[in-house]
Amino acid sequence: MRDMHIGEKNYSYHLVHKEFNVVHKEDALVIFEETHEYGEQIFIAYFEKENHDWKWRQTRGARWDSPIKWSSMNQVPFIYSGTISDPSIAQIYVGDEQAAIIEVEEGKRFWYAISPVRDAKVNVLKEDGNPRSIEES
Repeated sequence: MRDMHIGEKNYSYHLVHKEFNVVHKEDALVIFEETHEYGEQIFIAYFEKENHDWKWRQTRGARWDSPIKWSSMNQVPFIYSGTISDPSIAQIYVGDEQAAIIEVEEGKRFWYAISPVRDAKVNVLKEDGNPRSIEES
């Protein structure tokens, strides 16, 4: 990561979460935060091992203050992800798949789910038990 940003001023990143063998053997998901001159962003990246080397296949990023609450990757695997700033959100579902929710730091959570379908519906379940659909917008 650092090699990609050599020479950039005010750049830093840190690893938030990593998971191996997610969709199949020898793949991985990595969640990381970047801080640079344009602000702070969080990313989810999907990797696959090919001929003993890790290949970066696809990435999605989000800003903590963005009005867009989620996005999805456009190729297999269909990875949906987004930020959570609402503390009353208890769970998120993409279709029937429950999303993993990662506590990044106080007041900042990030979620992701892998869906077998491209156009799945995203729903949140609030702490009070009320479900709500959220659009990608």
